[in-house]
Amino acid sequence: MGEDPQGAEKRRHAREAVTLVVEYEGADDLVSDYTDNLSSGGTFVHTPREFDVGTIVHLALSFPGLIQPLRIDGEVRWRRDADSVGVDERGVGIEFVEGTARDHLRDLIHRITARDPGVVSRLMRVLVVEDNPHVAQLIRDGLRGSEKKTFQDMAFNFRTANNGSEALELLHAETFDALIIDVYLPVLDGPSVIRQVRADARLKDLPVIAVSAGGESARTDARTAGANFFLHKPMRLRQIIDTMRQLLASLPPP
Repeated sequence: MGEDPQGAEKRRHAREAVTLVVEYEGADDLVSDYTDNLSSGGTFVHTPREFDVGTIVHLALSFPGLIQPLRIDGEVRWRRDADSVGVDERGVGIEFVEGTARDHLRDLIHRITARDPGVVSRLMRVLVVEDNPHVAQLIRDGLRGSEKKTFQDMAFNFRTANNGSEALELLHAETFDALIIDVYLPVLDGPSVIRQVRADARLKDLPVIAVSAGGESARTDARTAGANFFLHKPMRLRQIIDTMRQLLASLPPP
C-alpha cells in the first residue's frame, strides 16, 4: 500500500531537529531542576513554539556564569497547547535520548555543584537600584556585553529595585557582591540606604557605587553616607566598566 505524501512530509518535518535554549536564573536553579526532573530522563520546557510529537530537540541548558551550555538531545513525547492551558503554561514534555550524553550531563552537574572554575565562571551578583528603567538597562546590558572582552573569568547576575525601600528588602533577603544605587530615589533615597547598609554587620563591607545627575552635592552626600565610588550622570558605558574593574580589583580572591 502506498504512503500518503502529505503524511510522509509531516513526519519528515516532525523528525527535523530543532534547538531549544533553556536559561536558568542561576546554578542552583539548574541543579535543582536536574535533581527533580532532568536526572529521571526528561523534562518539561515552557515554550510558545509548537512542536509535533516525535520532534527531535537539541536542548542547550545555561545560566549566567556557565562557560559553555550543557547540551543534550531529546524527543518531544507530549505537548501542552494554548487551547487547553493559559498562554504562559504552553510547552512540551521532552524525553532524553539514551546514551553517553546523559552520563556527561550528570558529570557536568556534579562539577557545577562544586563550582569547578573550568565549568563555571566567578559570578558577580549585583543589585541595581534605579527608578529610571533605561539607566538600569544600560548598566545591565553594558556589563553583560563586556563579559567576554573585559571580564573574561566573570559573569554578572542582576537584580533591580525601583526605590530605596525595595532595595533594603532585597539586601536583607539575598546575598549580593555589589550595589549600584542612584542618589535620588522615591520612598527612601540612596544615601539613606547606604547608611543603613554600613550600619548592618552583614552588609557593612558591601561595595557601593552611587550614581546621580545631582553634581557635587550628590557626590558629597553619597560619599559621606559610605559609597565607595561615585559616577556622574549621564554615564558612559566605559565609566561603568572601568569602575566595576576597580571594584573587582579591590575584592579578595574567590
